[in-house]
Amino acid sequence: MPGRGAILKGMNHSVLHPDLHGRVAIVTGASRGIGKALALRLAREGAAVVVAAKSEQSTERLPGSIHETAAEIHAAGGRALAVATDVREEDAIRNMIERAASEFGRVDILVNNAGAIWPQPILQTPPKRFDLMMEVNVRAAYIACYYALPHMVKQQWGHVLNMCPRLTVEPSPGKVAYMISKLGMARVAIGLAAEHRRDNIAGNALWPRTIIESQASINWKMADRSQWRTPEILCDASLAIFAHEPRDVTGRQWIDEEALTELAGITGFDHYWCEGKAPANPLYIDKW
Repeated sequence: MPGRGAILKGMNHSVLHPDLHGRVAIVTGASRGIGKALALRLAREGAAVVVAAKSEQSTERLPGSIHETAAEIHAAGGRALAVATDVREEDAIRNMIERAASEFGRVDILVNNAGAIWPQPILQTPPKRFDLMMEVNVRAAYIACYYALPHMVKQQWGHVLNMCPRLTVEPSPGKVAYMISKLGMARVAIGLAAEHRRDNIAGNALWPRTIIESQASINWKMADRSQWRTPEILCDASLAIFAHEPRDVTGRQWIDEEALTELAGITGFDHYWCEGKAPANPLYIDKW
């Protein structure tokens, strides 16, 4: 694979670092992991960020909270609003959107990142686990879009990004219920894109090619750190999407590597591995 110099050569830095001053972004699941990393990155590029998640206090099992994320943004000179949000509740999602619009005057970017995972076979997935994933994954993404879209339509600009795999007809044994909920998020993204392209609102899905270091990968013991990439690869891919006019980059089901290559000219990915180099046999999850 190309080295760091080859990666940097031809890279479109303006795409990875768009000027988001004046934009308002909402990130769900932003108390830790990928959501926190993306919230911090959006703020660094100038956006005001609504940090939305259920966790208001850090715990040993689930370290991090919305207030800690918001505090880090404020300490770096950015603007942030921590909103406690249980995405299983419609009223909580509506409040999240209304607080964003009230505090910052608009809603430009919505990242549906909050997720529930239970990668188990059907017989090890009781109905309550199925319901939880449907509520936190696809239902929450749909409701957030429902309440955010009127703001985006009014201003004729918006990006909606759902963190989910692309649609597939593969059977996904061992994670049937999980994939039902996550692929539903992909349907929301591409359906929204078709309905609102004329409003200059983008709907996209984004998923990593391999495992990302997060609380989920730690708690579920998904291989080990040598097989993980840092959240920065998803942050870069997300910013590469948000750097474009919504109508020009919409209706896609992106894998992080594809987005970076097509939109930012990045063709090497060694620097995203947690240990600085690709493992001998990477575990790819882009075809989950």
